Amino acid sequence: MADSKRTLIPGAGPLARVPGPAAFLLVLALFGLGVWLRGTVGAVLLGVLVLGVAALLAATWRLLTPSARVLRLLVLAVLVLVTVSVLGT
Repeated sequence: MADSKRTLIPGAGPLARVPGPAAFLLVLALFGLGVWLRGTVGAVLLGVLVLGVAALLAATWRLLTPSARVLRLLVLAVLVLVTVSVLGT
């Protein structure tokens, strides 16, 4: 049986001490508020999320497999498109 607490990408950076559920809830809150508020405020919240995702992707790029890179780039692109659409409303 696989260990459910296994680290996906081992590291000792500042995010290594952040509990997974807390990070998930923060991302969910930023995304939800950004989409709900819309306009400039919503776009700023989503922009913060885009920058965070881009920073995490840049930091882990060399450790990721090519398929994982493609998936993460796709998620980033969708998030950018949602941000632009929220700004336009």
